[in-house]
Amino acid sequence: MFVSHLELWRTYWECSRPYTVYICSVTAALYYLWGRKSQAPALVSSKAFSAFLHKHCPVVAERFSPTPWCWGGRLQTLVCALLKSRPPVTYRNELIRTVDGGQISLDWVDNWESASYPESSTRPTVLILPGLTGNSKQSYVLHTISQATRRGYRCVVFNNRGLGGEELLTPVTYCAANTSDLECVVHHVKGLYPHAPVLGAGVSMGGMLLLNYLARKRTESGMVAGFTISVPWNALESAASMEEPLNWLLFNKYLTSGLCHAVTRHRKVLEEVADIDYVLKAQTIREFDERFTSLLFGYKTCTDYYLDASPDNKLPNTAVPILCLNAADDPFSPQHAFPLTTIQSLPNVALLLTAHGGHIAFMEGFFPRGESYMERLFGQFVQAAFEHPKDIKKACGIREEHKS
Repeated sequence: MFVSHLELWRTYWECSRPYTVYICSVTAALYYLWGRKSQAPALVSSKAFSAFLHKHCPVVAERFSPTPWCWGGRLQTLVCALLKSRPPVTYRNELIRTVDGGQISLDWVDNWESASYPESSTRPTVLILPGLTGNSKQSYVLHTISQATRRGYRCVVFNNRGLGGEELLTPVTYCAANTSDLECVVHHVKGLYPHAPVLGAGVSMGGMLLLNYLARKRTESGMVAGFTISVPWNALESAASMEEPLNWLLFNKYLTSGLCHAVTRHRKVLEEVADIDYVLKAQTIREFDERFTSLLFGYKTCTDYYLDASPDNKLPNTAVPILCLNAADDPFSPQHAFPLTTIQSLPNVALLLTAHGGHIAFMEGFFPRGESYMERLFGQFVQAAFEHPKDIKKACGIREEHKS
């Protein structure tokens, strides 16, 4: 028997209505929650630095809309690690020697085709410091390089000892408080290109190392500016947060395994300074640092090491413009440890704080494989620092050096 199109549609609607209503309801809820989570980040800084950033880094005023199906800092962090794309990057590797007989692996992207800076001697350089167990192959490093090179800049990735594929020549690795290797790298880079400005970009533990370095070297850092992503401001508070049951299961256990793997790879040389079998039984980052890192770098206790590694109370000693990006829901860096009062009192440091974003994630859009909020912020700030050096110094209360 013939059935009209209208009746067919009515029958289809009656049968599928529960599913359609469910899908529409879920979609509506997603957009509602997404809209509520979408908000402009809080910029903590001096008025002058804030004005500079709003003018030259307009992303600071944009509403950050986290990926709607990926809520919460933990999920953002996990999904980003799994889904993030990896832009193709070709490195030129260089091994440099240290005063103690060790070696450091540097991965360069020279950007010889730079149209903005055809002269290599003056081409601005971005020095990138990866996270705890990271190296030049991490997706966030590759995206950072993509942002910098498209603007005409040169990049160099500082791989911490033992993480760049090279062998340890001495029983020395790395820690967030020891800036001697970074100082060696900066001196090397400036020696090669003395007329090229250098900007340091540190991610997570790399950010801690960068801030500690800038605080210790002050006006002699060799850098024109600094940028950090997801830096743990207080190592003790960060360790406590990471030892919460769910954070330990999702993140701490994995990172501790990575640290132990690096020790195992260099076991022969490291056996001279530590009980490796005892070190490899560590179940948390703190236990690893108690049994290995603090011992290796001469601290009486792990607490002493963590206090020395925390950059929160060292910011007043810094002397270059610094922009830091953190998320309030970062499981690695709890919000209550952010040094907001200190930053508010400083002319040269700004903290951009998003309500969501997790740790080194800040994913946005429905398909968050490509560039995210943190890469766009990085690209704009690097360009602002390199292209407007006088303006950023003036905004941060930094006097111009007059050479006779």
